[in-house]
Amino acid sequence: MRNCGLVLALLLAVALGLPAGAAEGLAGYSADEIRHVLRHGPWPQKVPRDPSNRVSGDPAAVALGRALFFDTRLSAGNAMACATCHLPQQALSDGRERAQGRVRLNRNTPGLWNVGLARWFGWDGAADSLWAFALRPIVHPDEMAATPRQVAQLLRGDATLACWYGKAFGARPGTDPDRLLSDAAKALAAYLETRVSGKSDFDLLHDALARGDAAAAARYPADARRGLGLFFGRGQCAVCHFGPNFSNGEFHDIGIPYLVAPGRVDPGRYGGITAVKEDRFNRLGEFSDDAAGISAGHTRHVVQNHTTYGQFKVPSLRNVDVTAPYMHNGHLKSLHEVVRHYSELPEDRLHQDGEALLKPLNLSAQEIDALVAFLRTLTSRGFPDDNPVTADCR
Repeated sequence: MRNCGLVLALLLAVALGLPAGAAEGLAGYSADEIRHVLRHGPWPQKVPRDPSNRVSGDPAAVALGRALFFDTRLSAGNAMACATCHLPQQALSDGRERAQGRVRLNRNTPGLWNVGLARWFGWDGAADSLWAFALRPIVHPDEMAATPRQVAQLLRGDATLACWYGKAFGARPGTDPDRLLSDAAKALAAYLETRVSGKSDFDLLHDALARGDAAAAARYPADARRGLGLFFGRGQCAVCHFGPNFSNGEFHDIGIPYLVAPGRVDPGRYGGITAVKEDRFNRLGEFSDDAAGISAGHTRHVVQNHTTYGQFKVPSLRNVDVTAPYMHNGHLKSLHEVVRHYSELPEDRLHQDGEALLKPLNLSAQEIDALVAFLRTLTSRGFPDDNPVTADCR
């Protein structure tokens, strides 16, 4: 019987594309663990082109977007740039509990590495494309507070920006401020699509298991190895943090308070659905380059209901070791606090009529340490320096 079971396991491994030895384990990893690891790679992933953005992937648009990302003239009073809150040295986040625009905002600044792999953008999914997401803070009165006219004047008045614009969009900047605002956002999106982080220690483990290299797989840290077993096993963390980017891209209530101030709450996804439906810059609007709306199915069919109140986007766990503090409001200051939150989950804070995905994990102190060690292996071994200087356009 054992031989029959082994044959079936080997056939299953072949069908799943697992490496030789995966059916019985490799370097101490069980077949189940190997399957889980391989489903979370390979890395890096290729960012798909966005049909709603005709300059997605265009090198000239990337050059224009890089220049705009670091340009304070994209804000009222030349006070801040995108890079003011999205710092290259902090995985394109800012290390603050809540973002600081012209005023202190309600939410934590998300890191932007690998953002091009998302489907919804922002903690509440109020943007359905990366370019719409890039556009919102430019004109929001509490953030950069620019106007479409100001953005248009910048693109027309700066010779280098106008040149890159012409190369990307096929003509010099025109006179329609809203069109030029959306084009600036599309260039920013083209640039952000290139921000894909490098391999982490977890990815080195993935690659070793994929090629059946037991010696290389054995180099993965022992404490992280114990955490990996918890992450994919009893913790069931991969139910939401799934795939190579470690996020299902959806929205959940995980028991984090959404009270912003006395008498004022953050509605989360509930408000985000309203915002994305009403946004004239969404994938269904006149500024989308996907005229047929083929890529807008999720926008067209998203449904708002009361259970989405207080839900926030599942963030990617890539580079999580350098993006503290955590959660939509920066409520948790360290990875130990994050894991402890799930260990001691306050079930009374969860929607009683919503999903029943979460239960307290009741982890020991040693198990919390192991899960944190695993999470730290999801951070890239290094981030390329971002050069804010765009080459001359000729």
